[in-house]
Formats: sequence, structure tokens, C-alpha cells
Amino acid sequence: MVTNMIGELVLISAVVLLLFSFYKKMTVNDKYFERQNIKYLKPKFVVGNTGAMYFNKIDPVEIGLRFYNAFPDEPVFGIFDFQVPYYVVRLPEVIKKIGVKDFDYFQDHREFTDANTDKMWGNTIIMMRGEKWRQMRATLSPAFTGSKMRQMFELVSECADDIVQYFSKKSKNNEDINVEMKDLFTRYTNDVIATCAFGLKINSFEDPENTALNIEFLDASFATFFRNLILDTMEVRKNQNIYRPDMISLLMQARDGKLTHSDEKHALSKESFATVDESDIDKAVVNRTWNDDEIVAQCFGFFFAGFETGSTLLTFSAYELVVNPEVQQKLYEEIAKVNEQLGGQRIDYDTLQKMKYLDQVLCESLRKWPPIVQTDRNCVKEHVFDCGNGIKINAEKGALFFFPIIGLHRDPKYFPDPDRFDPERFSDENKISIVPGTYMPFGIGPRNCIGSRFALMEIKAILYYLLLNFSFEACEKTQIPVKLQKIPFSLKPENGMHVKLRKRQ
Repeated sequence: MVTNMIGELVLISAVVLLLFSFYKKMTVNDKYFERQNIKYLKPKFVVGNTGAMYFNKIDPVEIGLRFYNAFPDEPVFGIFDFQVPYYVVRLPEVIKKIGVKDFDYFQDHREFTDANTDKMWGNTIIMMRGEKWRQMRATLSPAFTGSKMRQMFELVSECADDIVQYFSKKSKNNEDINVEMKDLFTRYTNDVIATCAFGLKINSFEDPENTALNIEFLDASFATFFRNLILDTMEVRKNQNIYRPDMISLLMQARDGKLTHSDEKHALSKESFATVDESDIDKAVVNRTWNDDEIVAQCFGFFFAGFETGSTLLTFSAYELVVNPEVQQKLYEEIAKVNEQLGGQRIDYDTLQKMKYLDQVLCESLRKWPPIVQTDRNCVKEHVFDCGNGIKINAEKGALFFFPIIGLHRDPKYFPDPDRFDPERFSDENKISIVPGTYMPFGIGPRNCIGSRFALMEIKAILYYLLLNFSFEACEKTQIPVKLQKIPFSLKPENGMHVKLRKRQ
């Protein structure tokens, strides 16, 4: 009897100790910001402040704005992603300090995987860290200059024209066509990335079941298929001396150390207000050789980054053109005028980039609906800096910082009446007054999105061709105002984005 009681007590004690240890582990960081005298959102047990997002209780814009507005008078405050503490940087000057001026202390993103764990994901430039990232950034930067985009534009233009031809055939008697725009633009970005990254000519409208469209990014077998596809294509091109103005050819040059910054004197100084600025890192000397896994991973990363973000931005741009017909009309008039000047010939890269109102519309879409609603930085070495308001941060190595892109983009202090879609914010006379550090749809500093030029090029191209031939109008299934799915990170319409394409006479 006594032995049984002792056994039960030991078991109960072990359970209590186990639960206590679990509790301590889950709450070890709860006082993280309190120790630095920084305000913070009190975390919920285990899930911190982000549980509602991961459990599909709130959409990405809503939670982003909720965080941003939690402490409106604080330059920096704290939140918890489960148990992981993040400094939320609210003041543009501090964002610029971390993202640009003190970049050497904050050059990495939070680590989710590495090359040892996953050779495909871990080797992409998005996941690379430290000096390896710097060398890859300098290696790839020449591939995304204006001159390279100019060479690649014909491939993009063909994809856009294919879509117009498809829907023109479908509307033989000029009848209206109801289209789910997310599906349309996903097929388009699929075709663009397939031709520009893989060297594959695909038409996802004529062949809706093609392999590329049905890619499962997390499928282990896909990594092998993808790797073999890219390396085999490279081998054939090398042996047969084939050149095509796409990413594979550029990566072959990078692997051989022949990809360099070309003379950009004939290029436009900056194609768009949204285009990211280059840094010294982009033009640094590369002194390492890349292996096949590292080269193939860049092609994979290029596909993944362009596939989803491009179709998302296009989807919400189409929505805004539907609900703001005066904007659509003004944009159409610019497109029609350019088409007339071209004599009905296909538009070229430079002419497309000179279309001011088209750029204003895209910049405003990126402001209101940035496909990436936040970004982060990881402190790579201890750093102490002043944030204003008497707040000084002692950032230890590994400290994480969160830039609330959607919050800044919808802050009435920087963008009055932020829920209104107004491309005039980005007119020549108005954009000069935009506060630096408040508009960053492609990130900020040397760690910004390397593919911003490509993204804007493919988006402008399809809008030009579609709007030249069709108007975007609401149909009975169009949800106005649009509501978002309650899923982490990605902006997706709750019920799709259904739009009527009406053939222009």
C-alpha cells in the first residue's frame, strides 16, 4: 500500500515537473521587452500574438494593421510570434537606419532553413545569409538590370499577347466573358516564369493541364525533376552553343563568372518609382565559384517569388480598376494613345516604361495591396542604437526586427485617406513628398527584392495588352468591397476575383 502511494506521488511529481518545465519554456521570453523598458503586446500562452493568424482567424492585412496601430506613439515596440520576440519598427527613420545605414548589423532574414537541411530552398538567395548571400547578390544583380529586362521583354510580351488572342477567340461575337482573375493571372505568371526561367514555351490557356502549372513546391520529387530539367537544358545549350535571353542563359554566365554589369547609359535611370535602388553590394567583386545546386536554386527561387506575388498584385490591380472606372478610363486613354503612336505594333520595353499613368496605377496598387505585407531583419552582431523618444535598443545577436509594410502603406499620416485608391499620389508633382521609408513594396536597403524590375515589367505588359482590347467590369459574382481569406501571409480574395471582360469596339 505504502509502495503504491509512493509510486503515485513520484508519478504526480514527475507530471507536475514536466508541466512546469513546459510552462517555463513557453514563457521564458515573456519579459524580453520589459527588461529593455519597451512597450509590447502581452503574449498569449504558447501562441504569442500571432496565433489567430496561423489558425486562420484573421487575414494578413487586418493583423498587420492591428499590430501597427497597437502603439501609435512608439517608434519601436514588441510582439511575439509564438514564443519568438520581434521588435516592430514603426518609425521610418529607424527602418532606414536598420535597413540601410546600419545594414552590416542587420543583413539577414530570420532563418527557417539552410542548405544543409534543404538544398533547394536553403540555397535560394532569399534564404542565404552572411557573406554567401552577399556574393550571390553580387552574382545575380547583373541579371536584373534594365538592359537584361529589355532583352527578356520579347518573351514576356509573347505571353501577354497569347492571352489576348485566347480571349479574343473566346469572344467571337463580342460577347462578355466572366473570368476569375486570380486564375487568369496565375496562368499568365506561370507562362512568363516558365519561359523566362526554365526556357519552356507554355500556353496555360490552350493547355490548362501543363506540368508547370501543377507544380507542388513542397513535393520532394519536384526538386529532383526541377534540378534535372535546368541542368539538362544548360548542358544542351552549352554543347549546341544556344543562346536565349532568359534566366537559364544568365545563370550559365554566372556559373562561368561571365555575368557582369553592362553599360546602362542608354537605359532609363529608374523605370518606376517602385523599382528598388542598387547598393554597393550589387556591384561588389565576386570571388567564388557556384556549384550546380546553388545555381539551380536561384532559378527555383525566381520562379517561386515571381509566380505568386505577380499574380496577387495583378488580381488586386484588376479589382481597383473595376471599382474605380475613372482610373481605368484614364489608363485606357494612355494605352490607346501609345498604341496609336506605335501604329498597332507590339510595344517595346522602353515605351512601356515611359507610360507614366500606368506606373502610377501600379505604384498605388503596391501601396494598398503589397503582396508582401511585412518583412524582417535579423541582427547578426550585437548593436546598440537610439530609436528616439528616449528609447535605446541593445540588440543582441539573433534579435529579430519586423518592418510593418502594410501598416506604413495605410497610415493616414503618410498617405491621406489611405483606403482610397488614388494613383495621383505617385504623379511627378506628388511623389517627391512621399516620406522615405514609408513606401517599400519591394523591401528596403541592400536586402530588397532583386527582381523588382522583372515583376513590374510582366505586370505592366499584361495590363497594357488586356486593357487595350478589353474593359474590366463588375459581374454578378464580383465581391465589392473585396474580403480576404483568413490565411497567413498571402493576400487572396475570399470568393475569388470575378470580373467581366468586355471586348472594346
